[in-house]
Amino acid sequence: MKVTPKKALGQHFLRNGGIAMDIASALTKHGDYQRVIEIGPGTGALTKCIQKAQPDLHLSVIEIDGESITYLKLNKVVPDEDIFDADFLKAPLLDMMGDKFAVIGNFPYNISTQILFRVYDLRDHVPEVVGMFQKEVAMRIASGPGSKEYGILSVLLQMFYDIEYLFTVDAMEFEPPPKVQSGVIRLRRNNVVDPGCDVKMFKNVIKTAFNQRRKTLRNSLKALTPEGFVWPEDLGGQRPEQLGPLEFVRITNLFLES
Repeated sequence: MKVTPKKALGQHFLRNGGIAMDIASALTKHGDYQRVIEIGPGTGALTKCIQKAQPDLHLSVIEIDGESITYLKLNKVVPDEDIFDADFLKAPLLDMMGDKFAVIGNFPYNISTQILFRVYDLRDHVPEVVGMFQKEVAMRIASGPGSKEYGILSVLLQMFYDIEYLFTVDAMEFEPPPKVQSGVIRLRRNNVVDPGCDVKMFKNVIKTAFNQRRKTLRNSLKALTPEGFVWPEDLGGQRPEQLGPLEFVRITNLFLES
């Protein structure tokens, strides 16, 4: 029985084995983890490279496309017990993977930012991420303050991860070719456990500010600003893309102390 998985959830499968090996080799085992989960393995091109590049890691895959799962099982790409028929965004990952694990994948473009928000929520359990994204998204995550790409996820993730843009992948390296280029980035957990403010409020301040990113903070954060609050001269007139994570921590604490 021959089963060929269809392209699902906006995913494009890598044709270039050398690039797949470069992605697999980008895992550095930062954080001393023993397990890694690949999101959306498709036909297992990247999976096989991970097995070659990282033979000492326990590899699991998570996939929601039934044809891909059938293909992986029929071809014994990984043991059946390491194939999870589940949605990464909703699955009980700690029950499935244990307390500490890395994440890797050629991520479906249409859920890639949701994947990173899930990583953010699991930041104390995910010490390293290597992933391929639409280039625009990869640059947004890796860009620092002052860049037009810098945004909500940039600030949230850079508070807790050191992020590197590794390389760009041309559209012609995929089947079918997407209409955009792709970029590979690596996230490695830093030493920040407590950012020094209320984390829920911190996230709310960032999201509210960037939802009106063309406005100054004095105007974009009006809905959260305490009554009678006086903005420090060095903050009120700034726009959100001009601030780093620590400056958003400062704003969060100023609001909560007022």
